[in-house]
Amino acid sequence: MQTWNVQIGVNPLSWMNDDLPALGGDTPLNTALREGAEIGYAGFELGNKFPTDPAALKALLAEHRLACVSGWYSGHLAESTVEAEIDRCSKHLEKLRLNGCQVVVYGEVSGSIQGSRDTPLSKRPRFTSEAAWSTYAAKLTQFGAHIKIRYGITLAYHHHMGAYVESPQDIDTLMALTDPACVSLLFDTGHAYYGGAIDPVALLRRHIHRVAHVHCKDVRASVIKQTRNEGLSFLDGVLNGTFTVPGDGDLDFHAVLNTLHEAGYEGWLVVEAEQDPAVAPSYAYAKKGYDSLRSIVNQISAAQLLPVEGN
Repeated sequence: MQTWNVQIGVNPLSWMNDDLPALGGDTPLNTALREGAEIGYAGFELGNKFPTDPAALKALLAEHRLACVSGWYSGHLAESTVEAEIDRCSKHLEKLRLNGCQVVVYGEVSGSIQGSRDTPLSKRPRFTSEAAWSTYAAKLTQFGAHIKIRYGITLAYHHHMGAYVESPQDIDTLMALTDPACVSLLFDTGHAYYGGAIDPVALLRRHIHRVAHVHCKDVRASVIKQTRNEGLSFLDGVLNGTFTVPGDGDLDFHAVLNTLHEAGYEGWLVVEAEQDPAVAPSYAYAKKGYDSLRSIVNQISAAQLLPVEGN
């Protein structure tokens, strides 16, 4: 038996926030990289402070003995053409390819309200007809096929609050209408719960064989309830403490990780939690998230090494 072949990475959101630069905006990137490596993380996802030049990025991560996990790509397929998206993505995808990434995080930003503090979540965009869903899914499939053929990278679709694909029903529809060979799923535990999956594991099980990447984000259910009830924006919820790291909130990560393991998932587990570093100190919370996941991964690996009764 082998230990479970997963790696634990982190998103720089624990140190600095791209949507809310006031949160950790003064924190140097090297601080995040140094602390992340010291904690034990194997790699980082990208953020807006990372070098855009592929060689410079590779050199910086190598200096800290870190891998490039992946990087968010802001897609516009809901309103744009596949051809325009292919042109728009080339530099980013080439950077990921040259840094050894296996997946790209695709986030649909057309009409998204995730970055607006003045817009309640109830005002998010929606596809209002089967035809609109089918058109979008066809474009996404075509775009995913291009990425796989041209760059050898898998499109991992990030369901996200405030965007077209937010709820479990949205995810079900997207997975049903897209080609599994071209479009995979980024399963985000926090966005799954926030989007309406009171039992994220049930949603995960439905689509487990489409999962190519995992964001491990915990939630504070009471803050989510408040955000919904008061008609607040996604960013207001973040500021109020919607998200936290694994082991600090209300989600059962033992169940999540056991489900992934049983299905044969071998990829990255990425700690990601938008929080205010002034309230949730970056190092302490990043370490708590790492330690929580590492403990569960170690338990799963140890269970594999136990002798089978009767042998």
